[in-house]
Parts: sequence; C-alpha cells; structure tokens
Amino acid sequence: MATPRNDMKEMAIARANVYGLLADVFREEPSESFLLKLAEPEFSGILNALDFSLDDMFSNISHSQLTEGLALEFTRLFIGPGSHISPHESMHTQARFGEPNSLWGASTVEVKKFMEAAGLKVDDSFSGMPDHITAELEFMQQLLLEEAKAWTKEDNGIGINIQNIEKRFYDEHLSQWIVNFCDKVIAAGPHPFYKQFSEVTKAFIEFEKETLQDLLDEVSEDGRLSA
Repeated sequence: MATPRNDMKEMAIARANVYGLLADVFREEPSESFLLKLAEPEFSGILNALDFSLDDMFSNISHSQLTEGLALEFTRLFIGPGSHISPHESMHTQARFGEPNSLWGASTVEVKKFMEAAGLKVDDSFSGMPDHITAELEFMQQLLLEEAKAWTKEDNGIGINIQNIEKRFYDEHLSQWIVNFCDKVIAAGPHPFYKQFSEVTKAFIEFEKETLQDLLDEVSEDGRLSA
C-alpha cells in the first residue's frame, strides 16, 4: 500500500528538524540563548523523540556556567590549538591518490559541486567550507524541507527526485565520515553535552540509512503515492 502523501510530508519535516538541531549543536560554541532554546517545546520535542534529555546536565549548574564550560570544550574538541577533531569531511575520508588529508581537499570540492548542482546554498559563514558537519547537515535539512513542499503541492515527481538526491548525498558524503567523527568525539572524553549529542548524531545517521532506502524501495515497488 502506498504511503499517504501527507505522511511523507510530515516525515520529511520531522527529519529536517533533527538535521537542523544537530547542525546547530556543531556550528559554534553554544550561547546561553541556544541552551535556553533547547528547553522550548519545539526542541525538547525533538530531543524526546530521539530518547534524549538534557535535564540532568542542567540541574546542578547555571546556564551561564554551562555556557562558559561548553565554549572551552568546543574549542578544545573542534578548533585547537593543538590536537583537535576537525569537523570537516575532508579530514576524515580517505584522500585520493595517496594524498594526505587536508582542508579543502577533494571531498570538499565534491561537496561544493553537489550542493551547487542541487541549487541549494547553505550558510557556511562559520567556516567557509561546505564540508563542515554543520553545512552538510543543513544541506540535508534544506533538501527535506524542499521535499515537504513537493508533497504539499502534490508533485510526486519532484518529491521522489529529491529523495534520490538525499540518498545520493547520504551515500557519497554523510555515511562516509560522520559516524567516524562522532566516535572520535565520544572517545575524546568530552563534556556530557558533546558526548551525548555525538551519540545521538551517530544513531540518527545510522537510522537514516535504513529510512532513505525504505522510502525509495517503497516508491520503486509501488510507483505512486496515495493522497
């Protein structure tokens, strides 16, 4: 039986919200306003859906103290100086032709071309690099929002085409490095905030593999969507 178009729309929006939240987590040092926003229904609902709560983290410390501690931890983990975990795909995937991994490597160029071909632009002001984890997660968020618009307009062709683009970007980029990146963050013994969000990000990326394939398999088998 075909999946109702409205269900496809709601699923796309729900997944887009998760991608957007995770993109914000890795964008920059979390501000106090961002931490407060996590407690709002829109965000707490996403966290609850992921079986994740920040209640214990916030219980014995003020938001200002937590913000200060997370700023230091963000710098230690992702910026340096010294040893840190680069949040860029090009630093985690196997470089071609035996070249060393480097910023603005081959994978960075491939991501940039992929995004341009899809006609979507992400806000890369935080790093200037399209293969930053936030840029890639935001790109998937935008694709999903465009997919939701297609279902709203009852344009099944565009909706299915966007699903194929999502699957290709997942296969060629997200699946190639984000789980490895999250494992490195978890192993670095970070603040519980980054450890837990890395665990959630890893689980969600692994969940997406099955979700994307199931959606495309259903379309392939049925060839249509119900109203």
